[in-house]
Amino acid sequence: MPISPAVPRLAVAAVGFLLAATTATTASAATPPHPAPARTATAPPHTTPARTAARATHQATWYAPLSTRGRYIVDAHGDRFRLKGANWDGAQGSWTGSGSADDPARHHAGQDSHGIPLGLDRAPLPELLADFHSLGVNTIRLPFSNEMIHGTAPVPDSAVTANPQLRGRTPLEIYDAVVDALSRSGFAVILNNHTNTSRWCCGIDGNERWNSGQSTGRWADDWVFMARRYASVPGVVGADLYNEVRRDVLDDPNWGLGDGHDWYGAAQLAADRILTEANPRLLVVIEGINWTGVPVDGLPHGRPVLSPARTLSHTLVDSHKLVYSAHFYGYTGPHHSGATGIGETHDARYQDLSRTELAAALDDEAFFVEESGRHYTAPVWVSEFGIGSGETNPAARTWFGNVTDYLADHDADFAFWPLAGFEGHDDWALLRYDGAGHRSGILDAGDWRAAAWQHLVDAPGRTGAVAPVPVWRMLGTDHGDAVASLRVRATGDWDPGARKAACPDGSRLAGLSHTGGRGLCTDAGAGDLRATEARQTVVTDERHVPAGGDWASGYTKFQCPAGEFLIGYSLRGTHVSAALCVPARAALSGAGRTVWFDRSDSRPADADGGDFAYGHYKGQCATDEYVAGIAFTTRVAARPGPAALLCRTLP
Repeated sequence: MPISPAVPRLAVAAVGFLLAATTATTASAATPPHPAPARTATAPPHTTPARTAARATHQATWYAPLSTRGRYIVDAHGDRFRLKGANWDGAQGSWTGSGSADDPARHHAGQDSHGIPLGLDRAPLPELLADFHSLGVNTIRLPFSNEMIHGTAPVPDSAVTANPQLRGRTPLEIYDAVVDALSRSGFAVILNNHTNTSRWCCGIDGNERWNSGQSTGRWADDWVFMARRYASVPGVVGADLYNEVRRDVLDDPNWGLGDGHDWYGAAQLAADRILTEANPRLLVVIEGINWTGVPVDGLPHGRPVLSPARTLSHTLVDSHKLVYSAHFYGYTGPHHSGATGIGETHDARYQDLSRTELAAALDDEAFFVEESGRHYTAPVWVSEFGIGSGETNPAARTWFGNVTDYLADHDADFAFWPLAGFEGHDDWALLRYDGAGHRSGILDAGDWRAAAWQHLVDAPGRTGAVAPVPVWRMLGTDHGDAVASLRVRATGDWDPGARKAACPDGSRLAGLSHTGGRGLCTDAGAGDLRATEARQTVVTDERHVPAGGDWASGYTKFQCPAGEFLIGYSLRGTHVSAALCVPARAALSGAGRTVWFDRSDSRPADADGGDFAYGHYKGQCATDEYVAGIAFTTRVAARPGPAALLCRTLP
């Protein structure tokens, strides 16, 4: 979310003092009943006559749940569903962290949200939803705080003046009502854990990481609670795990180090728990890292965003549920925190970049993820961008035109920040409401942002059926197991004490690295090759190597039984411990070839999947092959990792 340019983002990291995180209260809340229609309702045409034709294409019926096919999000019928969204903020909190929380002046832009979505004191909920439809959006990103989940105090009546039916309810219960109303009105709702405490984000504020002031386990527990709570609400289609992960005074977040600040690992943990314990229908939205380093000229600093996914991407138990996300504001930059004054550096802001330079930065930091046939391929959702209607800086205005053009030209998924605000307080809001409930904003003549917004919302893009595409996914045993198969998980621990990896259901092993424990999975060329029977074979010796079939002379060979193929492997240290094989649904060929990769890479020249083991030798079968065996050496002083694959032609 944006902050006032006058407030230095992360500035205190440069001067070295720490704001204490507010401790969340602890209390449980009962899960309310939620009706579950078979599909989402057709979004009603809440729009003025002049906008009816323009909005017709945005009111089409769509069918939950959502999933992914390559770079696209699709509905339950396989039709493209482009996230055209906005952020309805407030439930994440608005207190700025100083002075009395009861003083509106101590809240962002003087807007005391009382921990609920903004505007419920000013306009009836049906009227708000009608106005949202008029914007042409189909998706609402709905922030919340962990503190909101556990709060037991009802909001004051003044917070819901225009919606008296909500009096006496806690913030979570009001959040329930909003979620239900949005779903019934035809919106897709993506829950967003925005903050830990009910406090305005985004500097050094106690909300820098998912586990600032709480444990990663507690954070994941809260996600399981929220995903279960709305599991029967058809419009709830996604879980955006955490907002703008960033540095605190003492340390940076990282992507894959396996420590307490590892955002990659924490996101993987929460995603697995949501999909296995709470609601397998949800998209899981993983944002990149928003900031690392100290914003001082001469010291390392910048916005990694999604760039770490090039070499370490997530593999979920459902390969069609991952969406990556990034935020872009004109006053930030590839190496600029957005601060002014203390904490400001001489790096370029995005609004300082030319149109071509901006496009290159967006590609490099986020949209490379949409490349087809990579282990990281996924939709990219720019879940925050925005600018104020009162902005007069020509560079900032030019940036807004350039970024909306980019999103339109790339047929990108997006969500504007913010959706609603108070008239005379927050000129960033698309829609603003005064104390009497009168609306103003981007739907009115004179808002300079309207042309660019209209261009983005109405830009042509892919519609209709999206054909399934091959999936490529990475396995990594850097810090523990990487068992992405639900069927394998159901069988228990198949190699106790070893680090285990198994491909998601529906895919097979396609490649391995010599060191580093990385694997590559795919369903290319065969779809789901596995038979319906539950049987699996853990291979720990050479008993399945046929007489005269020594395909890696002098090396130990773990080969699948006839009619089976590899979906997993295990390691003890760097030593191969076992191969995991399962029966095929069709007869498998006996002929094959040996692919060696202990001294160099050995991958097909046109290999899909990308570099799934950056910095390591790796081997990969061709797309029309499957892996039938792993070979390695036990010679003294030799590296005992995988050295060769037995690749056989698919049936």
